[in-house]
Amino acid sequence: MFFSNPERGRNQYTLAAPVDYSGAGLLGGKRVSMTLLPAAADRGIRFRRSDVDFDRSAIEASWKNVVDTRTCTVLGNDYGTTVSGVEILLAALRGCGVDNAIVEIDGDELPLLDGTCATIMSIINRIGLQRQDLPRLGLWIERPIEARLGERYAILNPSTIPRITVNVEFNDPTIEPECLSLEMIDHVFEREVGPARSLGLAGLVDPFDTDVPGRTGLLDDRIDLGKWRLRYHEEFARYKMLECFGDLALAGSAIFGHLFVHQPGHRVTLALLQALFIHDRIVQDHGEQALQAKLRSMRPH
Repeated sequence: MFFSNPERGRNQYTLAAPVDYSGAGLLGGKRVSMTLLPAAADRGIRFRRSDVDFDRSAIEASWKNVVDTRTCTVLGNDYGTTVSGVEILLAALRGCGVDNAIVEIDGDELPLLDGTCATIMSIINRIGLQRQDLPRLGLWIERPIEARLGERYAILNPSTIPRITVNVEFNDPTIEPECLSLEMIDHVFEREVGPARSLGLAGLVDPFDTDVPGRTGLLDDRIDLGKWRLRYHEEFARYKMLECFGDLALAGSAIFGHLFVHQPGHRVTLALLQALFIHDRIVQDHGEQALQAKLRSMRPH
């Protein structure tokens, strides 16, 4: 995850007050109530289901807890409690500079919000954040890390300035390929990525994901591109960037590097996070000049 708020770079932050939000669930459409609560430093982002027993309700927002990536990112715990569609909210929290928060929800899926980060980010910015005493840690990429799933691939390269580049090629001939590269600094995420909408909202699936049952890789036939009011050039690429931003929040710390993704999706981003942390453990286990050979280093920024 990349923090793009320059005023909140060194210390951790949490919400200054609770934030309430309700709306239709992402997939099922049932009304869902959600409350974002302040949390102590070093607690990270945690989900808590209010509709299940308290001792089974908590789910840490971590790549280790991802249980499904077919239509959205789904997190789960050892008791089988799950929460679906976390990527948009995680992107909004990280885009606003929130390190620690509890997300209390009364169902198994997050509200759709407005299909973007814009509304929830504006609410969080209006409420404000509380500075915490502990420093924020960052993951610094020192050597390339790569994950490939068929034609999709993601690469994290060293970079002193965090950047995301996405390349999107649709199987539908009516849409031109899109490539977009943005530095995630100076509120760029909030201005240029957060308000982007998904082309797949009508079908609530990845429009070029051929692994979802019943999908052919073509766009949903209910979407009329001639009537689709784009908010940006390369809006589809921007929305995939938004999803990458949210999924990378599952690393638990800010990432300093250049992420390049071809045909982005939840599965390939998860595979990249697994490669990052699994490879790091292998280097430590083998003891091969750990200080010099580690693929990442933890340091305050």
